Amino acid sequence: MAGVSSCMKYSMFIFNFLFWVCGCIILGVSIWMRVSKSAQEELQLDSSLFSAVDLMIAVGSIIMVLGFLGCCGAMKESQCMLLLFFIGLLLILILQVAAGILGAVYKSQIEETFNKTVIEEAKLLQDVTQEAQVFQEKFQKFEKANQCCGLVKGYQDWGTNFNTPMGNYKICECTKADENTDLCSFTNGKYLYKKTCGAVIIDFFKNHMIILMGIAFGLACIEILGLGFSMSLYCQIQKK
Repeated sequence: MAGVSSCMKYSMFIFNFLFWVCGCIILGVSIWMRVSKSAQEELQLDSSLFSAVDLMIAVGSIIMVLGFLGCCGAMKESQCMLLLFFIGLLLILILQVAAGILGAVYKSQIEETFNKTVIEEAKLLQDVTQEAQVFQEKFQKFEKANQCCGLVKGYQDWGTNFNTPMGNYKICECTKADENTDLCSFTNGKYLYKKTCGAVIIDFFKNHMIILMGIAFGLACIEILGLGFSMSLYCQIQKK
C-alpha cells in the first residue's frame, strides 16, 4: 500500500461502482424493453424504435465493462485494468465531442433529413393498409395531446381519410374554448388547429436542446473526473 493514497483508491472504487450500477440499470431496462411483449405494448414500441433500444443495450454493456475495470483496477491496484479503463473512457469522451462537432457542422443536413422523414411519415396518413391504420391511431393520440393537425400540411396530410367514418377530422377540430384563439383557423366549415404536429416535434427538440447540452456537459465532466482518478492512481501505483 505504500505510495498509494487510500482516499484516491476508494474514491476511484466508489466512482466506478456507481458507474457500473448505472450500466446495469441501462442494460437491464433495455433488455426488458427488447424482449418483453407487455413492455412493448405498454410503451407502444414499434420496430422502428428497436434500433434505439439496441443502442441502449450496447451503451449499458460498455458502461458495465468500464465500471468493472475501474473497480477491479482500483482495488487490485492493477495498472493494466486502470489503463484499459482510461483508454475506454477517453475514447467515449472523444466520440462524444466528435458527435457534438459533427452535429453542429451538419445541422442543416440533419434538419433536412428530419423533414424528409416527416414527409414520408405523412404519406401513411393517406394510406389504408393495416400498418398505416396502426400508425394513424397512434398519431391521433399525439394530435389530441398536442392540439395539432397533420404533420406537414395540416389536415391536407390526411387526404381522403380526413372525412372518413373513423372521424379523423374530429381530432383536428378545436374545442369550443379554443375556437376564437390563435390556435385555430376556420377551414371547410370547421375550426381546425393551425399548428402541424411536425412543427410541434421540431419545437420540442429546439426547446430541449439546452437540456441535452447540459446533460452532455455533465457527462463530459464526470468522464474527465474518471480520467483524472484513473491516471492519478495509475501514476501512484507506478511509483510504488
